[in-house]
Amino acid sequence: MYKTVIIGTGPAGLTAAIYLARANMEPVVIEGWQPGGQLTTTTEIENFPGFPEGILGSELMSNMRKQAERFGATFKTGSVKSVDMSKRPFVLDVEGMGEVIAESVIISTGASAKYLGIPGEQDNIGRGVSTCATCDGFFFRGKKLVIIGGGDSSMEEAGFLTKFASSVTVVNRRTELRASKIMQDRARANEKIEWALNRTPVEVLANGMGVTGLKVLNNETGEEEIIETDGVFIAIGHTPNTGFLDGQITTDESGYIIVKPGTTTTNIPGVFACGDVQDSTYRQAITAAGTGCMAALEAERFLEGL
Repeated sequence: MYKTVIIGTGPAGLTAAIYLARANMEPVVIEGWQPGGQLTTTTEIENFPGFPEGILGSELMSNMRKQAERFGATFKTGSVKSVDMSKRPFVLDVEGMGEVIAESVIISTGASAKYLGIPGEQDNIGRGVSTCATCDGFFFRGKKLVIIGGGDSSMEEAGFLTKFASSVTVVNRRTELRASKIMQDRARANEKIEWALNRTPVEVLANGMGVTGLKVLNNETGEEEIIETDGVFIAIGHTPNTGFLDGQITTDESGYIIVKPGTTTTNIPGVFACGDVQDSTYRQAITAAGTGCMAALEAERFLEGL
C-alpha cells in the first residue's frame, strides 16, 4: 500500500510529486500514456518563471520529472480505469498494473482541449495550430490569425490576440454567437477583429513550414472559401479528464472537480485535485504547479493526522 498515489504528470502532478518526495512521503505517480500532459505538445514556453530564454514544453516536463525522481518519487506507466473511493484505503484499477492501494490520492489528470477533427489540424499543432492564446499569442506578432469559436472564451482570446496580431478573424459555424452581449460588444468594437460567421471550418492549410490558411464552407452559399492566416486558434472548450471517477467526486456541470475554496480538498477526505482538472479559468502551467504544491502539502497534513 502506498501513502499517496498521484494520477497524472502535468506540472500539477509533478510539482506535487516533488513536494511529497522531499517530505519522505514516497509518492507513486501514475503517468498515463501521454507523460507530461498537454505541455509535451507545446513547442516553446516563455511565460514560466525562471527561464528568461524560454524552454521547450517537453524539456520542462522532463526536468520536473527528474527532480521528483531525485527526491524519491516512483513513476509507473498505466491508465487508471477506475477508483473505488467508497472506503479508505482507496483501490485504483490501473491498466497494466492491476490493483493499486493508497491512503490518499491526488488527481491531476488535466483537461483536454476540444478539437474540430478536420484535416491538417493535428498535423500542425505547435506549427500554427493552438488551443491557448495566452500561451502562444506572443509568437504571432504582426501576423494574421484566425480564432474558431463563438463563446465568451473565444471573444476574450480574440481580444487578447489583437495585442500581437495584425488582424484576428473570428470563425463561427453559426450566424449568431453564444458569447454574452458584453463580450460580443467588446469584440465588435475592436478594429483588429474581423468576422467570418456562418462558416464551417473544413481544413487547415499548411506548406510544411507552418499554417497558411483555413478552408471554410460558407453555409449560406454552399461554396468553399479560403481565409489566409498564419495561425489557427481553436477555442471551442475543454473537457476535464474525470470520466474514470464515475461520479464519486463532486464536479460542476462541465465536469471540473469542485474543491473547497482556497484548498485542493474534494468532497472525499484524503482525495485532492490540482491543475486543470479543477481549474476552468486560468489553465496555465504556473497556476497548475501552484495547486500541485497545495495538494502535496494538504495530503501530507492529512496523512500525518491519521
